[in-house]
Amino acid sequence: MTIIDGSHRGADLGLTPVSGAAGVPAADAPQRAKDFASDQEVRWCPGCGDYVILATVRGFLAELGLRRENLMFVSGIGCSSRFPYYLDAYGIHSIHGRAPAIATGLAVTRPDLSVWVVTGDGDALSIGGNHLIHALRRNVNMTILLFNNRIYGLTKGQYSPTSEPGKVTKSTPMGSVDHPFNTLSVALGAEATFAARALDSDRAGLTEVLRAAVEHRGTSFVEILQDCPIFNDGSFDVLRRGDSESRLIRLRHGEPVRFGADGEFAVVRSGFGLSVARTDTVDEDRIVVHDAHSDDPEYAFALSRLSDHDLEHVVTGVFRAVARPTYDDGVRAQIDTARESSPAGPDALQQLLHGPETWTVS
Repeated sequence: MTIIDGSHRGADLGLTPVSGAAGVPAADAPQRAKDFASDQEVRWCPGCGDYVILATVRGFLAELGLRRENLMFVSGIGCSSRFPYYLDAYGIHSIHGRAPAIATGLAVTRPDLSVWVVTGDGDALSIGGNHLIHALRRNVNMTILLFNNRIYGLTKGQYSPTSEPGKVTKSTPMGSVDHPFNTLSVALGAEATFAARALDSDRAGLTEVLRAAVEHRGTSFVEILQDCPIFNDGSFDVLRRGDSESRLIRLRHGEPVRFGADGEFAVVRSGFGLSVARTDTVDEDRIVVHDAHSDDPEYAFALSRLSDHDLEHVVTGVFRAVARPTYDDGVRAQIDTARESSPAGPDALQQLLHGPETWTVS
């Protein structure tokens, strides 16, 4: 495990700001994106989507205006997990799949930190799946960025938990027979209080989502779709072409969910779920008005099911942002109560260790 040492703006999404950065010291002077560039050479393959994400995050951190020494980025293993090396902030390059567990400890013990997890589809959804869902369930105050390129890039191109069926790779020469995870469905199934998706090349959209994520108090889960030019080149090209407007469903809180170059498509209620229809074939009152604050998790889950592995439709933006007590606030409250109720006060542990009581273990 490597320790990397370096030395608000509200969201314009109609979301109620409950700042996840409350208590984190602000910078003494305005910051620039280059202030967050470390002295390490960035070593990703040419054309990797990680470059765009890194540039966007650096720019956003400068806008966020927090002290660099109070920023903590924790990563696991994979191409994305080199991220902390390239930021002039504090970071931990930890072990495979365990970044959410380490970040939980930091969030509980250091409320003055803005804690981030950087992970990939393999790191988070395979070996790290258990840690991910429990961080989301507990609602720990951290922001999780999951880079999804639908492949194992660092280990040279094996299929991942998000690879599409039939994917031919070195580990599936006849095509994958696995059914892939729908990443947002996993997060919402674990009752994430904040869940969102963005595309690496959509810098404005990604920045909007990052703002909303940091404003949220609790676990903010952000999936970022990104390209691996070596082992999965062009995996999301259909979302960047001229006709992508007929595939991308962009969410805006409080607005009807319409998409297409001229708004010719819409999301409508369909039985117990949602479906896509042509706008000119449905009544206006059937078109869904997006409510990111809905207490009903089934609505956000239904939105996530509109996205499919063949990318016919992909929903982006903030799916859900609701308030719920956080795990770290709860743990600290219990510790405070225990200290107040203990006759020994804050020195109880030292008195126990150095006191006259002894035990014999046979």
